[in-house]
Parts: sequence; C-alpha cells; structure tokens
Amino acid sequence: MAFQCMRDSYMKEFVTSVVSCSPAELKLDSTNGKKEKVKGFNVILKDTILFPEGGGQPDDRGTIEDVEVLRVLRQGAEAVHFTSSALEEGREVQLKVDWKRRFDHMQQHSGQHLITALADAMFGYKTTSWELGRQRSSIELDTASVKPGEMEALEDTVNDRIRAHVPVNVRLLSIDDPDVEKVRSRGLPDDHAGPVRIVDIEGVDANMCCGTHVSNLSHLQVIKILGTEKGKKNKTNLIFIAGNRVLKYADECYNAEKSLTALLKTGPDEHIDAVDKLQKTVKRLQKSNLTILRDMAVLIAQNFKSQPEKDNFFSLHNKDGDNEFMNIIANEIGFQETVIFLTVGDPKGAGMFLLAGPENLITDLGPRVVEMLQGKGAGKNGRFQGKANSLAKRAEVEALLLEHSRKRTAGEE
Repeated sequence: MAFQCMRDSYMKEFVTSVVSCSPAELKLDSTNGKKEKVKGFNVILKDTILFPEGGGQPDDRGTIEDVEVLRVLRQGAEAVHFTSSALEEGREVQLKVDWKRRFDHMQQHSGQHLITALADAMFGYKTTSWELGRQRSSIELDTASVKPGEMEALEDTVNDRIRAHVPVNVRLLSIDDPDVEKVRSRGLPDDHAGPVRIVDIEGVDANMCCGTHVSNLSHLQVIKILGTEKGKKNKTNLIFIAGNRVLKYADECYNAEKSLTALLKTGPDEHIDAVDKLQKTVKRLQKSNLTILRDMAVLIAQNFKSQPEKDNFFSLHNKDGDNEFMNIIANEIGFQETVIFLTVGDPKGAGMFLLAGPENLITDLGPRVVEMLQGKGAGKNGRFQGKANSLAKRAEVEALLLEHSRKRTAGEE
C-alpha cells in the first residue's frame, strides 16, 4: 500500500478513520538508553501521513487526535501506530506529523540518494547500505578506500545539483511494469504489497524506495561530506549531513570556536597550536606530579617507621594517589607484622584500595573489605587490592581492621 505520506510527503495534517485498535506491548528506548517494555495500543488507520520505518529511514512521530504516537511499524500492507491511549474503532480522527523530524528525515534521505547516485556515476563506488543517524548519516561504499580529492569533487558536484533546482518526482508502478527493471534497487521486502514506488531525481537517478523525499533538490539547501572512515569487510563509510543539520553543525562549531577563543585567549587560527602547547604542559606536570607522589610515598612510610612507639596498624587516604603510590608505601613499611589500609580517589565516591598485612588476617578480612567498599578485588601473599565503587564506609573499614589488628597483637586471634 502507498500511504498518504508517500503520495504527499509535505502533508502535515490529515483526516482519516480508525480501522482497529488493540492492546499491545512494545520495547521502546528509555531515558537511560536501554529498551523497556511499554504497554499501549496498536492502531491501524484507513490511511496515514505518519511514515512507518523502511528504506533505511526511521519512522515518524506525531499525534492522532492529540494522542501521542510512540512508534509506527510496517506489517505487510499496513502501518501500525503504537499509541499511549486507545482510540475508538470507526471514529474519524485527525493526524498531525512532527514536521521538524519528518523534514529532517526527508533531507537526509534525499541527500543519500543524490550522493549514492553521483558516487557511482563519478567513481564507480556502489552503495551497499546506509544509516540515517540522529546527528549525522553514513553511506557504506563498496570500496576499501577513496582517492585524495574524490570526496571534495563529489561534494562540489552534489551541491551543484542542489543549486540547479533539480526536480524529484515520485512514480507508482505495478510490479509487472517494464520500467521497474530499469531502476536502481536492492530488491523488494518479502512482505511487499501494492504498487512499486520509484523516486526519480531528474537526470541523476531513479531508485526504488518507500521513504519520504523532497520534491526538489533545492529543498536540501546544502550537503556537507564530513569525511570517510574505514568500514567493515573492505568497505568505506562516507559521513554526511544535509539541510538544516548543516546549519546546526555550523552553529555548534561557531559556538565551540567562541568558547575556545575565550578559554585559550587566542584567535581561532591559533587554537590548534595553543591546545598542543597545553597538552605538552599537562604531560610535563603529570610526570612531575608522579615523581612527587612517589617521593611522598617514601617519606610517609619512613616517617611511620621512625616513630618510637608506632602502632601495628597504618591507614591513609590520598585523593590524588594511584596504585603505585599505595604499593610503594606498603613495600617501604613492610606488612609482615603491620596491617596497612590505603585508599586513593574520591573520598565520597569511587576509588582504589590496598589492604596488606599478615597473610591469614588479610585472607579473612579481604572479602569483607571489598563488600563494604562495594567493589572488586583479589589478593595473595598478604596483599589484597582492587577497585572500590564507594569509599563512603572507609571509616567503618578502618575501625574493623584496627579492631582485628589489636586483637592479634593481644594474642586473641
């Protein structure tokens, strides 16, 4: 079936009727990025302006009588609208499409057709697949690499066609029409029903496609090829944005440029050099900081050992330390007779720990310490260390270790 959205991709509102409505469940993306089962209703309409996903294009969003449409899926010849509320069967309803989302998809999809056709015509690079992403889109080209200057030439030619106001026409053909064999296609889906839809960019490309498209290349405004990346199985991924996404990208780049100018106190042409100098300075400071931390670890251990009446328990937290810092202290002090508890990182959040001491005591207490710190760890030969997801109970761990250490000294263990 050719839906109304395919006959007129620019229609923003439409009146139709409800054919059926039944309870359903669907897995939808949640705010944390995971799929969650949501209860709702599957609604089939007599016709629709809400595009069901297909041809590499995501589905539309919109409303049916102010009821939010959460997904639109294709099932054979039908478009199934998954809604949050039920709709009365037989009722006449008004549909509204999320036009901002729809027009963005039209620009990216038509842009893909144009790039694909010209990449093939100019360089013989066939398109094997494509993805319409939320921020940028990619076209998989059947080539292991592209030659220098080819993408620049492709971008120039693509935008020449846009400036030429080339019409984009949609034709509906019967499956047995001879013209069907003349157009570019990767084949029809197994559940295809109804006429075959041809998207024809005059003088450039004719392609079998079910998606929504602009009626003239001028509506694409502009296409920017951001670059290429190595793809799978000797393929190359061409990354691009079209239309309003280019304007948004330019705006984001300009705002980033202004922020960097304010932070670096240099003009845009000097940003790269300024950041390079900062990175080199940071590396020198990090190296110097590591040296100071190591020297500090040795001094801390020596200070403890020099105490005339030192305890057989030593505990320390250092926010900026690392594993080497803790190991130096433990090795310098020695843990055959002394229980050592060291932590580094955020005192109220995550970090690392090292527990060292008499082997039997550490073997017994290590798992309990890990549990209290909500972390993971392992150990042997009197040393137990690992990651702590929370150092909030550090004081409690310290108290536990101190208690067992004193009991051992008193001969109770």
